[in-house]
Amino acid sequence: MRDSLAYLMRSVGLHTVVYGSAKDFFAAYQPGTAGCLVCDVRMPDMSGLELYERLVADGSTLPVIFMTAYADVPMAIRALKSGAVEFIEKPFHAQSMLERVQRALAEDCVRREEETRFEEVGQRIASLTDKEKEALTLIMDGAPNKAIAAKFDITERAVEMRRASIMRKMQVHSLAELIRLVTEYNIFSENRTRRRPH
Repeated sequence: MRDSLAYLMRSVGLHTVVYGSAKDFFAAYQPGTAGCLVCDVRMPDMSGLELYERLVADGSTLPVIFMTAYADVPMAIRALKSGAVEFIEKPFHAQSMLERVQRALAEDCVRREEETRFEEVGQRIASLTDKEKEALTLIMDGAPNKAIAAKFDITERAVEMRRASIMRKMQVHSLAELIRLVTEYNIFSENRTRRRPH
């Protein structure tokens, strides 16, 4: 099965590495590696689901496609709830597997791009001073300059200067762009927190 899948993936130009067990996989796996893991549910020593749950516990977001020769509904539900990309029953059509792998790879690519953008925006926010962060919170709440000035006991001109500094550090050119960027960052941050194991 491993050799057959490897041949299938390589036939369409996908770089493919095979492992005989979960132990072999973890001995070689580098956290953060891009790709997709095609994993049999039933394996020696550690099941595919146990392997995946260990990855999740370690903070990995590597997409996984489980395959099994058994129609085990509870196992499928457990796998999908834990975040697995797919759960496919053997025997399967080669094209069906290829489509799933290519979809998982595409989604992994998009997620990585989002992660990169998330980190970049996080760095911009971290570059703000404490006072600028406080001002940003008020701006996000829709507070006008007058209200922000009263809050900090400064002039409205000083607020305008603080806004300009925030815009420069956040690398945006309008208030609308600033609000959109910070809102997207907050949503992504919340979603990433939910995906983490508890």
